[in-house]
Amino acid sequence: MLFPVLFTLLLAPTAQAAGADAALQRFVDEVRTLSARFEQVQTDEDGEVLARRAGTFELQRPGRFRWAYDAPYEQLMICDGQRIWNYEPDLAQVTVRDAAEVLSGTPAALLAQGGGALDRNFIIESGSADRGADLVRLKPRSNDADFRLIELWLAKGVPQRMRFVDALGGSSDIRFSAVRTGISLPAERFRFTPPKGAEVIDAGVSP
Repeated sequence: MLFPVLFTLLLAPTAQAAGADAALQRFVDEVRTLSARFEQVQTDEDGEVLARRAGTFELQRPGRFRWAYDAPYEQLMICDGQRIWNYEPDLAQVTVRDAAEVLSGTPAALLAQGGGALDRNFIIESGSADRGADLVRLKPRSNDADFRLIELWLAKGVPQRMRFVDALGGSSDIRFSAVRTGISLPAERFRFTPPKGAEVIDAGVSP
């Protein structure tokens, strides 16, 4: 599942170099809320397109996000800070998981995990700037990770694009547009109540 790869960046302030590292630190220090549209393209190891999807993303630190696909079909994931709810309307099915367990050690550290998680979990490198966006490359320190590279492009301290390569060589490329930061987001956006009649699957959530 791609969802856990896309959310959370809450990093304790640390000294950073210029360039891409500085752009990453600016995002960490200054952005508390964010909303954007996104387009996602998933390819296999040969570059063949497997899927194209689009939707909206909202982030509220610490640790809350809303990731909603609206094309070609609907799917919703909400993290309320403790649990992650994944709702698939076509299946009338809701899966709920413990947020800390799902996000721990994943690229999710890029957009809701804190306290120096990036330094502990990734080797961070600066790449070349592209059209005004600074590139940061992150490689997992663990040999057991199911991905081998994350690339994040930031312009003016906000994400413009994110690409990650899995262990088999396939990749997912996500491009953000209409990015807004410092906005007011109602608390209800990050709460979820299973619709009446939907099957709820508890995937290891503690009572």
